[in-house]
Amino acid sequence: MIKKTKSIIGISLVCTALLASCDLDRLPLDGPSSETFPSNKKEAEMGLLGAYKGLSLLDASSTPIWHVMDNITDIGYARPGNNYTSPITSSITTDNALATKPWAAHYKTIARVHDVLDRLTEIQHTMAEGDYKKIDAELRFIRAYCYSQLIELYGDVPLLKNALKLGDALPHRTAKKEVENFIIDEMTAIADNLPTSQAGVRFSRASSIAAYMLKARVALYGKQYKVAATAAEKAITLSNGIHSLTPFDNSIAFANQTHDKGEPEVANIFGHKGFESSKEWIWVVEYNRNISDNVHNQLYYISSRLGKGVCYWGPTQNFIDSFQDLQGAYITESSIYNAAKPFENRDPRLDLYTVRPHARFMGFQFEPHTSFSRVNNYWPVINGTAPSPTLQANADATNAYRSFSGYLWRKHTDLTDFATTSVSGFSDLNVGVFRYAELLLIYAEAKIEDNSIDNTVYDAINQIRKRAKMPDLPASLSQNQLRTALRYERKVELANDGLRWYDLRRWGIAKEVMNGYIYLNRAANSWDKNVLTRIDEHANPVYNHANATKSFGTQEVVYKENKDEYWPISAQELDANKNLKQNPGY
Repeated sequence: MIKKTKSIIGISLVCTALLASCDLDRLPLDGPSSETFPSNKKEAEMGLLGAYKGLSLLDASSTPIWHVMDNITDIGYARPGNNYTSPITSSITTDNALATKPWAAHYKTIARVHDVLDRLTEIQHTMAEGDYKKIDAELRFIRAYCYSQLIELYGDVPLLKNALKLGDALPHRTAKKEVENFIIDEMTAIADNLPTSQAGVRFSRASSIAAYMLKARVALYGKQYKVAATAAEKAITLSNGIHSLTPFDNSIAFANQTHDKGEPEVANIFGHKGFESSKEWIWVVEYNRNISDNVHNQLYYISSRLGKGVCYWGPTQNFIDSFQDLQGAYITESSIYNAAKPFENRDPRLDLYTVRPHARFMGFQFEPHTSFSRVNNYWPVINGTAPSPTLQANADATNAYRSFSGYLWRKHTDLTDFATTSVSGFSDLNVGVFRYAELLLIYAEAKIEDNSIDNTVYDAINQIRKRAKMPDLPASLSQNQLRTALRYERKVELANDGLRWYDLRRWGIAKEVMNGYIYLNRAANSWDKNVLTRIDEHANPVYNHANATKSFGTQEVVYKENKDEYWPISAQELDANKNLKQNPGY
């Protein structure tokens, strides 16, 4: 009979001690033994895949965590409730599920890594040197990624380089900077032991490009700009012939148009088709409905009421007003923006990444205003059963739980999932973690902040703008002007990818952006140009509050310095490990 190991314990509630061994105990008796696991290359590969799977288990409201994070910032809004309103009102408690789940989830994944990594040298003789180096590198990559998330969410965290054994003292927190440097050193050590590409598994496993990108991202967040620029440049060079920006498909023609023209889609990048064929993805977390606990219900939470969803998340008015016009001017400075027709002549990504009134979404005309009692249902046309749409009662204007912001996310949806969108309609749409567009922006930002500006900075940003059919940046911009341009591109291009929360904090602007109000237009009211006074140097709209509240609803937001930079450690973790100290303010 297989016995449960007592040789390894994790940090999260100590129960991580038995995480991997419990998984093994469900295998047949002629399978791997938890006391000798792994004993060969095959078992090491099994453990590695288990660590990868661990990354897919971190969610909130059945939505992968990456697509939750932007909805607790200035650009996205969640249905009001404790888990998602408290993070933007400085009222998180130590039992808040959103704030405490990442700690446990990432340390469980780290424990999965150590289950294999700690014994890997003992079985090195059973495999080729190249196979050993690759498995070792992938395991260390996963561990480093988990630590990169932990230090941004919690600051100082315990740095475990091996599993704890029974009788070992439980760890103290390690300084964030030390963990950051550990990650950078790890990626330096293992990047070249990984294959340049893992296209054969649809980029669901780490490559050398992904390792250099992780190094670049961590260095950028840590303000090690030269390190970040060098690592990003290396990743870009290695990407030649492997990764590139994927052009938007022909539905970009429906951007700036109304529902009767067609439905903009980005599934060729962010949908099932994109994860099958787009070269833009450098590393993805893979989901598979044929594997237990390896699905999510993101589409249900992101979709409109008519689209069989519950409108749980959506962009804010602040985000909608951030989009430039087609000529590259902010709407406060534009000669072609018309507040009476605010969705015309805008950066096409407004329609490609978000859903706004008068657009088509999930096959339906989207209209949150109550004057639209019925809207067009285009599914008869889509399915080829009728030449014209039918009329449908408009639940997106009447349901009590319609969109709370007045807008929805289009990015990270796929029209082909519509038939199974429901409370039980689980999806295995992958989640992209590293994307070539972000890599270009990491490189550009690192060079800008290092003030080593050259034509490669312009080229990196302009590649992304050209893809969106936006004009190139003007030449000879100052460092401050380029910083503004970079922050616009990160805000727009990386929207709903889960990076805005971190950007606000590392740029030091959360104390301004997340104090005061974010604006919502649940009723789809019209507005005039006087609601805005300007777009600031961080590409954020500044409102005339008195005028804005005539058209928009508000959500008051609060950010307290020396507290809200990080989330709290759960009370259970503190009880389990007396060596841990709580973050300030909790």
